[in-house]
Amino acid sequence: MSTYMAKAGEISRKWYVLDAAGKPLGRVATKAAALLRGKHKPEYTPHVDCGDHVIVINCDKVVLTGNKLDQKVWYRHSGWVGGLKQVKYSTLMAQRPEKAMELAVNGMIPNNSIGRSAMTRLRVYAGSNHSHAAQKPETLEF
Repeated sequence: MSTYMAKAGEISRKWYVLDAAGKPLGRVATKAAALLRGKHKPEYTPHVDCGDHVIVINCDKVVLTGNKLDQKVWYRHSGWVGGLKQVKYSTLMAQRPEKAMELAVNGMIPNNSIGRSAMTRLRVYAGSNHSHAAQKPETLEF
């Protein structure tokens, strides 16, 4: 018996909705990253992009445990001398909660072409409304 290897043309993609209200940021991001990579499927193959589409709603109601809201900082650099920018998560969650979720999921996805294509299938919304009802997404409880 040989090991099954998925092929890119044989992949069927489903749509899932994750409700982040009242749940820790990392727990939601872990579930979203696993769905984006396709690790929940029996035909998962590491070198093939076999993940699904993920819609994360209610990101403005996500919880950061401990003192992370005050102590955790998002750093980015412009590439110029002295171009280090830093934003506390208390500010980030108040102004752009979608960005906080994208950063958390992006940190759990591999830094290669498969990871970049997986991140294009992530849709993040601060509220409970999304515009993907035509795709008939199924709600996941975790």
